Amino acid sequence: MKFTSLLLCLLFSVVAASAQPVASKEPTPVKERRARARSLLVALSSDARTFHDQTLRARSLARIADALWQVDGEQARLLFRKAWDAAEVADQESEKKIQEEIEQQKARTGGSYAYSSPPHVRREVLRLAARRDRALGEEFLEKLKAQKIEATSNKPTPNELNTAQNQRLNLAQELLQAGEVERAIQFAEPALTPVNRVGINFLSHLREKDAAAADTRYNALLASAAANSQSDANTVSILSSYIFTPHLFVIFSSGGVNTSQESANIKPADVSPELRTAFFQAAAAILLRPLPAPGQETGAADLDVRYLVIKRLLPFFEQFAPADMLESVRGHLNALNAVVSDQTRRRDDEWIGKGIKPEKPAAEREQSLLDRLERAKTSAERDSLYIQLASLNANKGEMSAREFASKVEDSEVRKQVQAYIDGSLALTLIKKKNIDLALDVVHKGDLTPLQKAYVLTECAKIVAKTDRDKASELIDEAATEARRIDVSDPSLPRALIAVANALKTIDATKVWDAAFDAVKAANSAEGFTGEDGEIVLKFQSKGSSSVYSTDVADFDLNGIFRDLADQDYDRAVELARGFQGEGPRALATIVIARAVLEPRPQKGTKETKR
Repeated sequence: MKFTSLLLCLLFSVVAASAQPVASKEPTPVKERRARARSLLVALSSDARTFHDQTLRARSLARIADALWQVDGEQARLLFRKAWDAAEVADQESEKKIQEEIEQQKARTGGSYAYSSPPHVRREVLRLAARRDRALGEEFLEKLKAQKIEATSNKPTPNELNTAQNQRLNLAQELLQAGEVERAIQFAEPALTPVNRVGINFLSHLREKDAAAADTRYNALLASAAANSQSDANTVSILSSYIFTPHLFVIFSSGGVNTSQESANIKPADVSPELRTAFFQAAAAILLRPLPAPGQETGAADLDVRYLVIKRLLPFFEQFAPADMLESVRGHLNALNAVVSDQTRRRDDEWIGKGIKPEKPAAEREQSLLDRLERAKTSAERDSLYIQLASLNANKGEMSAREFASKVEDSEVRKQVQAYIDGSLALTLIKKKNIDLALDVVHKGDLTPLQKAYVLTECAKIVAKTDRDKASELIDEAATEARRIDVSDPSLPRALIAVANALKTIDATKVWDAAFDAVKAANSAEGFTGEDGEIVLKFQSKGSSSVYSTDVADFDLNGIFRDLADQDYDRAVELARGFQGEGPRALATIVIARAVLEPRPQKGTKETKR
C-alpha cells in the first residue's frame, strides 16, 4: 500500500508538471530545426572553402552566406568575401576557355562562331551580397569596375555606358528581377544619367513594379537631357522608348542602325498626358536646335541622324504633340531635307517604323522568302532561304518547318538544321500547349533523349488535370527516354529530376523513389552540378552559326529538394548526403537549410521573390 501511494504521488507530480507552461529556455521544435539548419550550413561552409572548382566554391560560399545572413551576419559577410575571391578566379578561367573555343570554331568555319555565354560568377556573388548589404555591394562593384577597366581600354560612345555604370545597372536589373525594388533603385540611381539605353530599359522594367517611382526619375531625365548641350537626336530616340516603345531601342548612324529589342510585343506605356507632354517639350528642345549656317563646319552625319530620328518620331508628334510644336517639327524636317544626303533622304527601311507601324504579317514575310527562293541561283543561297523559312515556321509552331529543313541540299548542314528546327518546334508547341503536335515531334523528329524527356514531362503536366492516366503514361515514357542516355552523361540525372518534378502533381507517392534514382544517376555523371539546366539548340555551317538556349528549372535540384525538405527534413538531408559530387551535395544541402530558415508563407500570404 505504501508503494501504491508513492506511485500515485509520482504520477500526480508528473501530470501536474506537464500542465505547467514550458520553460522559456526550452527550445521549441522550430528553434531546434533552425539551429540544425544553421549547423548544416556552417559545416558545409568549411567544406566549400576547399572545393577545387572555383565556380562551385564561389557559388556555394555566396549562397551559404545569403542563407546565414539573418542568423549570423558577421559569418555571412566573411563568407561573401571568400566567395568573391573564388569568383574572380572562376570568371578568368571561363573567359580563357571561351576565347579558346572561339578560335577553334573560327578555324573550322572560316570565321563564324557561336557559343553559350558562361555564368558570370562575380555578378552572382555581387547580386546576393547587394541584396543583404548595400555597402558590401558597393565594395564589390568597385572591385569589378577596377578589373573591367584593367581588362579593356575601350571608351564608351555617346549615349552608351562606361564600365562602372554598366555593371551598376546590370546589378540593379538583377535586383529588380529578384523583387528587391528599393535596393535596385538605390544601386541604379547614380548610373541613370546621362541618358542611356540600359538605364531607360531599367526604368521601363521598374515601371512595371512601381510606376510612380519610374515616372519621377524619367521626368528628371527629360529635364536634364533638355538642358544638356551634349544631348543629340539619338538621346531623344532613346528617351522615346520609355513611353512609346518600351524595351525597343533604335539608334541611327550615318552607316546604318543599331537596335535592341527585348520583348516581341511592343506596347506603349500608359503614362499621364503631363509626362507625355514633358517628353515632347524635351524632344523639341533638342531636335529643333538651329541648323549650322552655310559654310559652318559640322558633321553631316549628325544632320542625317537628326533627320532620321524626326522622321521616325513624327507619327507620335502628329498624334500627341501640340499643334504649334508639330508645325515646328515639320518645318525643321523640311529644312533638313535640303541638306541631308540623297541616301538618307530616300531611306525608308523597316527600322524607321519599327514599333510604330504594324509589322508585316508572318504570311507576307514567308511569301517574300518564297519569292526570293524562286530567283536563287546557287545551292548555298537556296539553303540559306530554306533555313530562314524553317525557322519562321518553327516559331509559329507549324509542322511545315520540318519540310523546309529537309530541303536543305548540303547533307551535313541539313542534319544540323533538322535537329535545330525539331527542337525549336517542340519548344514552341509546348508553349502553345499543343500536346498532339508536340508528341508528334517527339516520335518523328530528331530530338535528343533529354529533349524528348523534357517535352514528355511538360505534356504530362499539361494533361494531368483532365487525364491522369495519360499523364502517367507520358511520365513512364519520359523515364524510358531518360534511361537511353549514357550513364556518364549529366543529361541523365537532369532528365530524371524532370521526371521527379512531374510526378509531384501526378503521383506524389513515387517522388522520393524518382529523386533517389536521380541521385544514383548523378553519382555516375562527373559533370553534373545540380543547376544551370538548359536546353541548347545549335547549328553551325560555313558563314552562319546559331545558338539558342533556354533555362529549364525542372532539370535542377532546387525545386525538388525544396519540396522534399518541406515533406521530411531528415529524410531530405540523408538523400542529399547520398550525392558523391561536391556540387550537387552542396546545392541540395543549401536548399534544404533554406527551406527551414526561410519557410514558405502560408496560403493567403504573398511570398517574396528571391
